[in-house]
Amino acid sequence: MGGGSVPLRLLLLLLGAAGSAAPWDLRALRCSFSAACECDFRPDVRGLECDLALNLVGQHLVRQLVVKGVREFLQNHDPVKPLVMSFHGWTGTGKTYVSSMLVRYLFRDGVRSPYVHQFSPIVHFPHAEQIEQYKENLKSWIQGNLTNCGRSVFLFDEMDKMHPGLIDVIIPFLGPSWVVYGTNYRKAIFIFISNGGGEQINRMALDLWYARKDREEISLQDLESAVSEAVFENPNNGFWKSGIIEEHLIDFLVPFLPLKQHHVKQCVVNELTQQGLMVQQDIIQAVADSIPYFPEEERVFSSTGCKTVASRVTFFS
Repeated sequence: MGGGSVPLRLLLLLLGAAGSAAPWDLRALRCSFSAACECDFRPDVRGLECDLALNLVGQHLVRQLVVKGVREFLQNHDPVKPLVMSFHGWTGTGKTYVSSMLVRYLFRDGVRSPYVHQFSPIVHFPHAEQIEQYKENLKSWIQGNLTNCGRSVFLFDEMDKMHPGLIDVIIPFLGPSWVVYGTNYRKAIFIFISNGGGEQINRMALDLWYARKDREEISLQDLESAVSEAVFENPNNGFWKSGIIEEHLIDFLVPFLPLKQHHVKQCVVNELTQQGLMVQQDIIQAVADSIPYFPEEERVFSSTGCKTVASRVTFFS
């Protein structure tokens, strides 16, 4: 008998046990006995790279790091650990946009895929006094979904609003040592999204501007330690004193830079095009001028990135 086959007696026992307990998921059965099971995983890294280049405004580091991280991870057919990425930056700089784009190029059904799991602290973990129950639920939820499909993606939004200590319950799933029966959990992807560290990123961009240097000169090395320290030392952040940072389980810390007015104008053009409206310079300028910038006098960077562009385009059109 070949090493990849399942003994008939064992298969019948499993089907019998499942029939008496709950409806059997044949897909989960196939995944449990097939190392090649990829669920509806349909990665298109070249498409992701192209979409980021065309539509992600003003984020050279993000384009480089996300594509590099995903490409290298997928090229390794037997990764030693899951891919863990952490997106940091001010509101409206593209963190949620990029995470949605990423899963769209990984799964056939994009964010609607049953193998893409999104968590919001406000929705899923609202009460601090229930943190122990949340820990138990979260650990069980992740283990159950990894058992169903090792090629799962887990998105944790608004980490800056997560109750400190909660996220560390998933540490065993992020490293190389944990075993989830029946699946190769090391093929999973975890993405954390946070405004934490945004102030440090903005400050460095502004310092460069004062020094008459361009924001595109900023490198990951300039920001990585400052952002990690900022979220690790903040008692109101979900990464406060977290073992995820202490144990260096994040493979790629991805900083999103503040956007200047010409970036906002690009966002306006993209939005007009998406809505099927005529691209008019007066509308572009009106929207860009209506957005608040900082510092207040110099008006260098958008205070809200491109977050409110869509609603302002509707208003001025």
